[in-house]
Amino acid sequence: MKNTDLDKARKLLCQLQNHIRDTLITARAKSGHTFSRIAAVTEADTIYEVDKITEDAIFAWFEKYWPKSCPVELVMEGIEDGDDVTYPANTPIKQTVFKLIFDPIDGTRNLMYDKRSAWILTGLALQKGKRTNLQDIVVSVMTELSTSKMWRSDQISAVKGQGLVARAFNLQTRRWSKLAVRPSRMDNFEHGFASIARFFPEGKELLGRIEEDLWKELGLHGKNGGQLVFDDQYITTGGQIYELIIGHDRMLGDIRPMAYAKLGLSSSTLCCHPYDICTAMLLEEAGGIIEGPDGKALKSPLDTTTPIAWMGYANTKLAKTVRPILKRLIKEHC
Repeated sequence: MKNTDLDKARKLLCQLQNHIRDTLITARAKSGHTFSRIAAVTEADTIYEVDKITEDAIFAWFEKYWPKSCPVELVMEGIEDGDDVTYPANTPIKQTVFKLIFDPIDGTRNLMYDKRSAWILTGLALQKGKRTNLQDIVVSVMTELSTSKMWRSDQISAVKGQGLVARAFNLQTRRWSKLAVRPSRMDNFEHGFASIARFFPEGKELLGRIEEDLWKELGLHGKNGGQLVFDDQYITTGGQIYELIIGHDRMLGDIRPMAYAKLGLSSSTLCCHPYDICTAMLLEEAGGIIEGPDGKALKSPLDTTTPIAWMGYANTKLAKTVRPILKRLIKEHC
């Protein structure tokens, strides 16, 4: 597949995400109070009314705009594993060129309470059937779903190996401008944001203990009276990746699968899934590091249920500092 063809796909996915953003803005203006209603509960996650609004817009867009010359399989939150959805409609999986993994709203809970931005996430991979995994993604796009009081929506996209395309959309003037992005170059964590996800009550104590021990081992816990490392529990994996790309955070990660296994809790409904992490490539294109807590590449299949543990770092120096300590702490605690 030529890079020019992949760039056309990137632009198409940007257009799709723009359409979803505008659809949600219109829906929020008309019926924002219904966003938090539960529409369904699946094996992967709880589906809220706001999620269903985007599904209808997505399916209609694919029917109208996706090129018939590039058949695609769609893997998306809200579509159960085993349910084949392809475009053109009813194309056999074996005849598709691409597999597109999609999270229409990553951070639904932020958006439905108008609390903080959510994100649209897509990762496009060359079709390899069930063997297709996160490392096969060659195009990624993420678009900000801003709160009602915000005037800007950021969008970051890339073809693998070709660098980032980063833009900001003015929601008032509807004009695009360039967006400067660069992960932090700091080689330590002092006076910076860095944290491990503990979004829900389940596992919070164990996850907090692991992180606290990490800061102790790095000599930061209590140093100079403490308060040297700042925590930000942003409930969206895509949003966390954005924070690393833009330079706000130096380290973010999610090790809930290990903690939940230790505690005997289900990891399928409370963890990061492949559609949540499908824009990991964007952090790598920006020069950051994203990997498993063991330092290995993320190679999860592109499905909607596999629990994923991951760590993201703004740069190689920070990754090298944390990686061996965190691996040992996870082994000790989990």
